[in-house]
Amino acid sequence: MHGWIILDKPLGLGSTQGVSAVKRALRSGGYGKFKVGHGGTLDPLATGVLPIAVGEATKLAGRMLDSDKIYDFTVMFGVQTDTLDAEGVSIATSDVRPTLVAVEAVLAQFTGPISQVPPAYSALKVDGERAYDLARAGHEVVLASRAVTIHSLSSPVRGGGPAQLVEGGFRGRSAGGEPPSTAVQADGGPPPRAGEELQEAPLPHTPLEEFTLTAHVSKGTYIRSLARDIAIALGTVGHVTMLRRTKAGPFDLTAAISLDKLDELARGNALEDVLLPLRVALDDIPALSLTPDQAGALRQGRILAGIAADDGQYFAELDAVPVALVEVEDGDVRVVRGFNL
Repeated sequence: MHGWIILDKPLGLGSTQGVSAVKRALRSGGYGKFKVGHGGTLDPLATGVLPIAVGEATKLAGRMLDSDKIYDFTVMFGVQTDTLDAEGVSIATSDVRPTLVAVEAVLAQFTGPISQVPPAYSALKVDGERAYDLARAGHEVVLASRAVTIHSLSSPVRGGGPAQLVEGGFRGRSAGGEPPSTAVQADGGPPPRAGEELQEAPLPHTPLEEFTLTAHVSKGTYIRSLARDIAIALGTVGHVTMLRRTKAGPFDLTAAISLDKLDELARGNALEDVLLPLRVALDDIPALSLTPDQAGALRQGRILAGIAADDGQYFAELDAVPVALVEVEDGDVRVVRGFNL
């Protein structure tokens, strides 16, 4: 049991609780004790892809922190909370409601390299203490801005037409009342998936109470800060009411399982059915095939010399068995992370 179990984290569950759930599943399934860790924190109020590393895969969990992520998130306009999400209390209000045209016009400002100030309620440390602990204790928390990259930021309006595919609700609710009830489909758009509906998009100049966006972001990006800054750029304030991670590094929702499914598989001693290979987390790194002697040398921490390979990182393996994550430089191969398999 060395690899990855991808959870579709439910609302209200913390990342460490997700780790605990996998540990319990391993015990109840009779798999024995393995190291377990997560590949990137996901807030309790967020749902979606939570990679759980099992066994030797925990040595790669840190790499997941450096990977890109993709999120769907809904911004509610008119209220800013202290936590920048629905859990906090209101600290600012505005009567301004942006239109669809206005929202789409500002997205370019937040695409590419940008600077953002993280939320006061975050896990960043200030003088050795977590920012959220200081904020909850009533201290003023001032965090430095950081450079991040928003690779893409888009609205969910599909194909330039008036239709939107939504999951459990309307993606762009107008300020004037309920979303339209007539379901339409944009020309050329794919049919709705199970559990989803297709509804009309808001009119271009209708004031919006909320709007959903999809963001492909670099490591260190705070979606709550992004939502805050988008609202401010629109002349109003806002906070996140829905946040769903749809991809983390190479892992997406297609491989994700619910906690109920996790328990079911554990009871049936079938967790290996959803365990992804350790190698999957390094899908962007080429493989380096080893001879038995070379594999033995790397396992002893020795340097291999005279290897015909370009400089860079490789996934070294012997007959498809992972040996180490290595760095090649001028023909010398050094171990970055060794795997005890």
